[in-house]
Amino acid sequence: MLRISDRELMEGMKVEVKDEGCVFFSSWGGYFSGEVRGDGGEVERIVRREEVAEEFKWDLKKLYRDDEQWREELRRYCNLYPRIGEFRGRLGEGAKVLAEALELEREVNELGERLSQYAALRVAEDSGDSQALALEAELQAVQTKVGEAFAFLQPEIQALGDEDFEGYLGSPELEEWRIPLRKIRRMKPHTLSAAEERILALGASAVGGHGEAFSQLLNVDLKFGSVRDEDGKERELSQSSFSSFLVRRERRVREEAFRKFYEQIEGHRYTLAALLASSVRADVFYARARNFGSCLEAALFYDDIPVEVYENLVRTVRSRLGALFRYYRLRRRGLGLEELHHFDLYVPLDGEEETDVSWEEAVEMVVGAVEPLGEDYVRELQRGLTTERWCDRYENKGKRGGAFSYGTYRSLPYILMNYKRDVFADVFTLAHEAGHSMHTLLASRAQLFQNYHYPIFLAEVASTFHELLLTEYLLGRTEDRKMRAFLVNRQLDDIRGTMFRQTMFAEFELEVHGMEERGEAVTLDSLRRVYRGLLEAYFGGEMVIDRELEVECLRIPHFYSAFYVYKYATGLSAAVALAKRVLEEGEREKYLSFLRSGGSKFPLETLLEAGVDLRTPEPIEATLDLFEKRVVELEELMGVRKEIGG
Repeated sequence: MLRISDRELMEGMKVEVKDEGCVFFSSWGGYFSGEVRGDGGEVERIVRREEVAEEFKWDLKKLYRDDEQWREELRRYCNLYPRIGEFRGRLGEGAKVLAEALELEREVNELGERLSQYAALRVAEDSGDSQALALEAELQAVQTKVGEAFAFLQPEIQALGDEDFEGYLGSPELEEWRIPLRKIRRMKPHTLSAAEERILALGASAVGGHGEAFSQLLNVDLKFGSVRDEDGKERELSQSSFSSFLVRRERRVREEAFRKFYEQIEGHRYTLAALLASSVRADVFYARARNFGSCLEAALFYDDIPVEVYENLVRTVRSRLGALFRYYRLRRRGLGLEELHHFDLYVPLDGEEETDVSWEEAVEMVVGAVEPLGEDYVRELQRGLTTERWCDRYENKGKRGGAFSYGTYRSLPYILMNYKRDVFADVFTLAHEAGHSMHTLLASRAQLFQNYHYPIFLAEVASTFHELLLTEYLLGRTEDRKMRAFLVNRQLDDIRGTMFRQTMFAEFELEVHGMEERGEAVTLDSLRRVYRGLLEAYFGGEMVIDRELEVECLRIPHFYSAFYVYKYATGLSAAVALAKRVLEEGEREKYLSFLRSGGSKFPLETLLEAGVDLRTPEPIEATLDLFEKRVVELEELMGVRKEIGG
């Protein structure tokens, strides 16, 4: 089985997904029909879309009756958006004019969101459907023009005098727009003159060219060769298949894949280092151009996150590395190795328990896990996963791989799955995506359109929260040692990859940007030196650090969107704290209020009202406590605690 989760996505595995929720692929199993071969055996084939029973598909008719009705709405969209031109240069005339412009923008955006959802879901269900691809292409052509038409709004709002702006906010016409207007206005100190903004916009593609070059080099140009698997078959090694080899039971396969993969990264190390250094310089350029004190301040400003949250995460995780080292000792012992290498970190310690879980049973598990959230929540989710047909359940030919949740303001929060009844991890995938869907559903019902979109900082809280509830639910209902070990090991690896590894990445980003800001050279040698130091700190002598691993920093796509990965760690910490309050204290109302808040407040305020303060170490400590607890539990399940404890 090839398993790709949040963690591998963050570590650089190139996977086509909408969001960065848990995604799993499998090379066998699934919803198949058979065809007879000449030798009397049966060949499994993936069914065509039209062969899938309707009850197993999502119900897009609740969005649009058919493609023709969608095109009717597209025509309305095309006739609607040009009206914004009537307001160009007039926003200073008064609150009534601004309110009319914003209401038109809302109507256009809400319609565009719905059109986008239908087109995207039609392509996702079968990427070979030419009619679906045509819908997407038609919409994209229009949306480019929509963006151009509305580009004047924010600059004109920023141009209002402070006294006029405050007067606007106090007017009844703009009562429903106070939150988004204040968010726009706080950008004023970092918004340049019209001429300067034009120069930045014109130079964006040139200054940001390193990202596209990195993607093309890593995903297209580099050829990693092939790896001989356990059966002696040569299988292609690529950026996306790399992770599949790292979970193989045979160590020779894992090591061969690791060596061959990094041979190519090492062979192109100067080019990759130059691209990463260029990305860092671009971040410094934009931060200074927009009058920020540092790249970190610039990145955190948009979510109104104080620098202390970032620093607190790094400091707290650094102080609790002992449990991580203990887990490495357990992993080495559990795999029967004298030395632990990086290519030994992803293979399950005890293998995945063989299971046969039907879709109906998976839904029952997920729904059972969320019972602490109350009857209304359970009823809503149960109905969504069954009779309302939110979810497109099984694989079909041309269907997009992995999983995602895609909801909009006035639609069902649809879920794409490729459910395999013999892949138990898919139950967790369903729980994860259902968490996103319930977040979107409750936020859209409680908030105005302009306030319902929750930021990325909060996006993974609800999905991870669901996974935590599912783990506790399943652990409370199984005495089977192997299954318990699988569940505990799974959670340990998720926390390791999300808390420890992402925090190490966050430290790396902070240091290399600091080097550029201080005028120090960001070169291949300095990048390797910084990354090597972090590897030594986070592995603590418990793992052999192969020289190839020093250039791992050159292949991580997230480093081209700097100061983003820390959100995975803070999101998990918030979810752990919230799950603890719900399970141990029965405090569900604050969590439900968190879901309903959407984007009506800045992230820290939203979490604070739910009882989580990420400005303090407590949520981080709670997650690290859970990790330590699970290490001890896995030691006991594997019968090796006395030998490796510490």
